Amino acid sequence: AGVLMWRGFTLNQFTDQCFSNSKDLGKGRQMPVHYGSRALNYQTISSPLGTQIPQAAGAAYRLKLARKDAVAACFFGDGCASTTDFHSGLNFAATLSAPVIFFCRNNGYAISTPVTDQYAGDGIISRAPGYGMAAIRVDGNDIFAVHEAVRKAREYALQHHAPVLIEAMTYRQGHHSTSDDSLRYRSGKEVQSFADRGDPIGRLQKFMKRNAQLTPDDFAAIEHREKLAVIEAMREAEQKPKPPLGDLFEDVYNEM
Repeated sequence: AGVLMWRGFTLNQFTDQCFSNSKDLGKGRQMPVHYGSRALNYQTISSPLGTQIPQAAGAAYRLKLARKDAVAACFFGDGCASTTDFHSGLNFAATLSAPVIFFCRNNGYAISTPVTDQYAGDGIISRAPGYGMAAIRVDGNDIFAVHEAVRKAREYALQHHAPVLIEAMTYRQGHHSTSDDSLRYRSGKEVQSFADRGDPIGRLQKFMKRNAQLTPDDFAAIEHREKLAVIEAMREAEQKPKPPLGDLFEDVYNEM
């Protein structure tokens, strides 16, 4: 969602989708948090794991054929890398020399399954050589390191007409979903240990304080302002009507 927000997706568009109201671009036919925007070149999120990976390979190949100075970017977690679509997508991208960035957020858990039960090798990045693919592992909690890794990956993908795999090492502090209680399969001490030493927002705050760019009061004001903006967007979305029943078959069949 952060990528989509950076591209210009508004808080109202986010909340409209979550409430499936008449302003939802998906017309109320998607699960909450399954955003998409044709205007912002953002493929709609889908629930099945891994489907976006071969889709990204295909989108990148189309960009290559059209001689576009652009790359496709695909985001997924470590658990998603255990799907057959991961293999298919990366193999297609490599053999077709498609300019795509595969960005894996390795946060240590696929819902309740720790990475120790997912693979015996060296994470996800070690699979790249088998596909003949360039790859880089980066500290996923360092905003500047991630930015530089993605920038270099994009340059490489465009220059070589080839895919790049990025593995961002991080940690999921929260629960997987509202129906998940992560303390049933990991300790609170483990979570707190990461929060104390590796929280990416905390690290960025320390950096900006140290360089006199923002003060603690500035951070508090930003957090308060954004919290109010989200609450207001949710209130507005809740008041909007549901999509008309006639929209049910729109964008599905050519003729009805």
